[in-house]
Amino acid sequence: MSKSETGSCRVKEAIAEAVAAAAAALKRGEVIVFPTETLYGLGADALDSGAVEKVFQLKGRDSQNPIPVLVADREMLYRLVAAVPPIAEKLIARFWPGPLTIVLPARGDIPRPLVSAAGGIGVRISSQAVATRLVEALGRPLTATSANPSGRPAAHTAQEAKAYFSDRIDIYVDGGPLASKTGSTVVEIRGGRLSIIRAGEIARSHLEDALGAERIAQ
Repeated sequence: MSKSETGSCRVKEAIAEAVAAAAAALKRGEVIVFPTETLYGLGADALDSGAVEKVFQLKGRDSQNPIPVLVADREMLYRLVAAVPPIAEKLIARFWPGPLTIVLPARGDIPRPLVSAAGGIGVRISSQAVATRLVEALGRPLTATSANPSGRPAAHTAQEAKAYFSDRIDIYVDGGPLASKTGSTVVEIRGGRLSIIRAGEIARSHLEDALGAERIAQ
């Protein structure tokens, strides 16, 4: 085996160990920091109300301001949402896995801080390999709000996140520097049309290409 192959194996082993340790912490109800396809996120078991509350406490975030969630697949998606409208199906086919968070009608048993006043929950499938492995290892949806206190700049490296939270979080999964400036695009379907809640990595023009400009609210 060449030196490059040996180095690659060691990196893969290190990532596997980090994912295993992070998944174990998540199953204990802890919060971790991990890389997404956009920014570093605060990860917790989204179906564990106590763990979700820890995320809000760490961020100093208003409990009336919901946070997004990552899922691994359709089966996990339907553990969170009550329905997937046809417009959402088109977006899922076009943009998932990827940085498009879609607000869908939440099931009634979802922790309330994840649900908007209108009864929606923001979900996506990540295109970041480590994030995907974490969701799969946990076997449950994973919170994915940015790893920074509310009102502070988002963390683009594990070191920046650690500067914010220090030993308040035990596990930081380092996926290298992340280049996103905006985070995921957040959209919601209202009355058969798409509303852009937050501009992000998926541009409005790409949404218009997928649905038609007439289906996007101004």
